[in-house]
Amino acid sequence: MPEKPKAPAHSGAGHRARLRERLLTGGAEALADYEVLEFLLFGAHARGDTKPLAKALLDRFGSLASVLNAEPAALKQVKGISDASVGALKIAALAARRMARSEVQEKPVLGSWQALMDYLAIDMAHLHHERVRVLDLNTRNRLLLDHLVGDGTIDEAAIHPREVIKRGLDIGASALILVHNHPSGNAEPSRADIQITNRIIEAGRHLGIAVLDHVIIGREGQVSLKSKGLI
Repeated sequence: MPEKPKAPAHSGAGHRARLRERLLTGGAEALADYEVLEFLLFGAHARGDTKPLAKALLDRFGSLASVLNAEPAALKQVKGISDASVGALKIAALAARRMARSEVQEKPVLGSWQALMDYLAIDMAHLHHERVRVLDLNTRNRLLLDHLVGDGTIDEAAIHPREVIKRGLDIGASALILVHNHPSGNAEPSRADIQITNRIIEAGRHLGIAVLDHVIIGREGQVSLKSKGLI
């Protein structure tokens, strides 16, 4: 019986093989940002060239991080991006968050501050709305709970100082770090940021929970109220 002929390789097969080789042998900076996106989209596009899609995503969102953090509905506004494409991008973003979080969970937070900043930046720097969270710590400054308080402006309508402290007491926390982001990109604290921090400090003082810091995350960097002498 004659051997069944093999299906011809698609036109992008050689390019994909070369990208794969560079990824495996070239180190962390072997691929440009658009090539990272190309590679992530390979699984959702079995044939054809994913470079135009990758470049369209960067044109639309501005950076690799912004693409990976974009909402699914926004991603699908780019022509050619399917549900499968969105899934490929979002699983990469999730993997990055999980890796960063594991670095924070395994060590005392104050002794691995940069790992904490990296984790928070990955998770919050590119959000288009404000998000408030509380990191509850035990007596060894290890993370007990990363608590999402809610989305919205950081004021007493969104975050209630006594409720924040009570939740910490309920899980045996001895300290906490308050975190929120500024969608504008500028992480400098506002008067409201400082005022709500002081109210939480005061609530914690009466109930035995120390507020170690309030960190504000922005696309342009992070600001610690403690390091600025504001708490």
